[in-house]
Amino acid sequence: MTGRFQAILPLKGKILNVEKARYDKMLGHEEIRCLITAMGTGIGKDDFDATKLRYHKIIIMTDADVDGSHIRTLLLTFFFRHMKELIERGNVFIAQPPLYRIKRGKSEKYIKNEQEFTREIMRRATENLTVQFGQNGTSGSLEGGELRAFLMNLDEFQQIFHKLERRLREERVVEALADAALKIDSNADFAEKANMELLAAALKKTGVDATVEVDEEHSAWFVSYHDSTNAPRKVNIELSHHPEFRKYRNVAKQISKGNLPPFTVVKGDHRDVQGDWRSLLAHVKVEGKRDASVQRYKGLGEMNAEQLADTTMDPDKRTMLSVRVEDLVATDQIFTTLMGEDVENRRKFIEDNALDVKNLDV
Repeated sequence: MTGRFQAILPLKGKILNVEKARYDKMLGHEEIRCLITAMGTGIGKDDFDATKLRYHKIIIMTDADVDGSHIRTLLLTFFFRHMKELIERGNVFIAQPPLYRIKRGKSEKYIKNEQEFTREIMRRATENLTVQFGQNGTSGSLEGGELRAFLMNLDEFQQIFHKLERRLREERVVEALADAALKIDSNADFAEKANMELLAAALKKTGVDATVEVDEEHSAWFVSYHDSTNAPRKVNIELSHHPEFRKYRNVAKQISKGNLPPFTVVKGDHRDVQGDWRSLLAHVKVEGKRDASVQRYKGLGEMNAEQLADTTMDPDKRTMLSVRVEDLVATDQIFTTLMGEDVENRRKFIEDNALDVKNLDV
């Protein structure tokens, strides 16, 4: 009979943050008491016994929003601090409910994340589609798999563009940094004043007042400018070492062959001209959703019972992440930093990583 049954334990709202709570307060929390009872393992140094676990898999299933992420983190904190052996034995999993459903006619498809959704939209959009680039398509054209690869790179380029824009605070600067011809990728590039002069000239063409200055610390040069808030900014060696900048430059070089506006989108006898890469990407995404019903799920409650069973509960179809502890010391430190009582340490962590956040609730 093992493995034939699943049990659901609904938790009301957010459980207690056990990183901050005293042990007796934790045991007095109703939701945590229910969780301990359901596991069957007991709790505490003398009473916990992993072999008494009533279920082979403990699956954390929360909504795909910020609150859901917080609840998942609180649960993981509880398991890491008080039932770590269950993680080490491979008993703890995180359910991956689909983020999207695309339906066209009688066919429907569930999609688990943003990247897969974009790939599906691009696949639908590029059927019998050609994109010509350059004035009147004189620079070349893309279609089929080559076009899909270009558009996926373009979508990634847009995501990194927004991240870098948050760091540099000036869209025109980020746009100029995409020029594959610029030599701004290595320490040797910044050691040549001529390279920085070319960058400064490119920025001035966009209306940004840029100057070349000496970087005495690195025996190099850098370009300075003022952002939209009139704060001083630099394009220098430190920026070139940042992973975000390196990724941006790499993707910019990958798309440089086809990123030559204007773009002419050709489908049958219909031709649409798009003036820049943003317009092209937006146009193709609209085409990919044409004649289709797209539903984005933020909460598990947005699915009906049949959809939830089919996508998230069925062992033969569902996708799950196995919770593992690869580095015990680093994991312990991150739980202490983010969930503990040291406010100053947490504030510093947030400041250091604020620009790299993917999901922000404001």
